[in-house]
Amino acid sequence: IGMSSDDPVFVISDLLPHLDNREGDFRKVFQGKDLNALSGSIPITDVKDFENPVKLMFLNLLYEKYGLVEEDFFSADIQLVPAIEPREVGLDRSMIGAYAHDDRVCSYTAVTALKDMSSIKNPKRTAMVLLFDREEIGSEGVTGAKGRFWVAFIEKLLNLSGEKGLYEIDFLLEKSRMISGDVAAGFDPTFKDAHDQTNAARFGYGIAILKYTGSRGKSGTSEASAEFMGYVRNLLNEKGVHWQSTILGEVDRGGGGTVAKFFAERGVTVVDAGTAVLGMHSPFEILSKADLYETYRAYKAFLEGDSV
Repeated sequence: IGMSSDDPVFVISDLLPHLDNREGDFRKVFQGKDLNALSGSIPITDVKDFENPVKLMFLNLLYEKYGLVEEDFFSADIQLVPAIEPREVGLDRSMIGAYAHDDRVCSYTAVTALKDMSSIKNPKRTAMVLLFDREEIGSEGVTGAKGRFWVAFIEKLLNLSGEKGLYEIDFLLEKSRMISGDVAAGFDPTFKDAHDQTNAARFGYGIAILKYTGSRGKSGTSEASAEFMGYVRNLLNEKGVHWQSTILGEVDRGGGGTVAKFFAERGVTVVDAGTAVLGMHSPFEILSKADLYETYRAYKAFLEGDSV
């Protein structure tokens, strides 16, 4: 529901400010159990003595249009996403506002860069793009970065090539280089105290490279080596890609992590790099078109690699 412009939307209502005297930590004020989406208000009239006639009307409409019954909800994957079309932001149209730039922007640029490598007839090395979900809840599950599906895929490739055994894949991973594509916290002058202004990522300066993420400094993260940082820097300079270095906000202010550490644990040489975003995790995130393009160029340069 929502693919057509005349489809209805669902709304999570809130208490009017005239009656709202809630105070305290927003995590306690706004509880998940209270985020109920309004989905209907008209009762069914041709069925008597039904406990919830509004629910029955809703289920009737759902069945008539989509062929779904109530039990289907048991096995369905359901998401509510902001009913907002992507828009150009600013009179100069230099920015894009949309929901879920984090991390669709990195996925989009990476897949596009891989697709555009098809013109290379004899690539010097194997290039791969891995897409994961559940990153925001710790990368758990079969399709998260902690999962093993991508390892099994590489093992199948090794078997096709005649290589067998865990030693071979461990050796391969130790020889691999990786960019962990994740967005960076863009500098917002309205909230400048939340950023380390000397090291904050700024709009229009290119892809943002993070030597480490983590919270309270480097807690819960991996850290790219100086040698790999030098390799990435030299490669992007050689390709004429605009880039900037950054960290995730003011030290001791907060922080967060990415999937990089799960690959570092397997011996993969990895660094975080992605597009700077304002309003991260909000219903309408904002990025720079220039940074979006430089992210694509950086990923493409990395996938193509150097001559070594």
